[in-house]
Amino acid sequence: MIGLFLGDTEFPEVVLNKIIKLKKKYFIIDFSRNNKFKKNKNSHRISIGSFGKIINLIKEKKSSKVLFAGKISKPKLSTLKLDFKGIYYMPSIIKASKLGDAAVIKSIIKILDKEKIKVISSIHYNQELAIKRGNYTKLKPNNIDKQSINKGINFFNKLNDFDHVQALIVKNGKVISKEDNKGTKMMLSRLKKKSSGGILIKFPKKRQDLRMDLPTIGLSTLKDCKKFGLKGIILKSKKNIFLNKNESIHFANKNKIFIKVIWKKYLF
Repeated sequence: MIGLFLGDTEFPEVVLNKIIKLKKKYFIIDFSRNNKFKKNKNSHRISIGSFGKIINLIKEKKSSKVLFAGKISKPKLSTLKLDFKGIYYMPSIIKASKLGDAAVIKSIIKILDKEKIKVISSIHYNQELAIKRGNYTKLKPNNIDKQSINKGINFFNKLNDFDHVQALIVKNGKVISKEDNKGTKMMLSRLKKKSSGGILIKFPKKRQDLRMDLPTIGLSTLKDCKKFGLKGIILKSKKNIFLNKNESIHFANKNKIFIKVIWKKYLF
């Protein structure tokens, strides 16, 4: 029995569909904002502060492991429903919430570790989504692009352990925009015309727990790139999730957007 801690974005549905296809026994703890899995008979809606209920459910289901998939937003403390274990663990959650959504998930993982519950990688059953290095499109970065890309990668390398940045935009050798804890889509929506000809670089955070939801791109990302005039995307080998892969590559080729996956510290 596998426990699925599912949040928002389309990735959790991909994970769930694969689990069903593999005929694995599972149950869901639905942490999405709008209870998106409520129609699934194996789904449970439990407050993130009710750790006693969460842990009891895992043990009741005799689950040997759990995984996280999707965006699990930091909770609003005023609306949390706490049980006794929730009260005990809440100080660590409050402390983590000041550092962003990813820190909240890390804190939950630490709590589960203390309770002897194993957390596995979000792509444990979806290894095909972790892309390997190479050029995925007909168009490739030119020499000017390479300078900008290296500038962006250098920016990532200098980030501290608590920074929220998982994505940024480079153009003409400069970082023109960086992601905050509101996500890549919000960063892109703020760009307007200045992004035309820019390049999206999307990497995991420093010291990111790779069991957690990795930075993800898909067809919606490519459509946003077209909308804001971006000319390419740079990803890190085995550290990014690629959804709707064939459709995305087709769309990228049609709209002359490059997708390149690197594996080392610098591109060139």
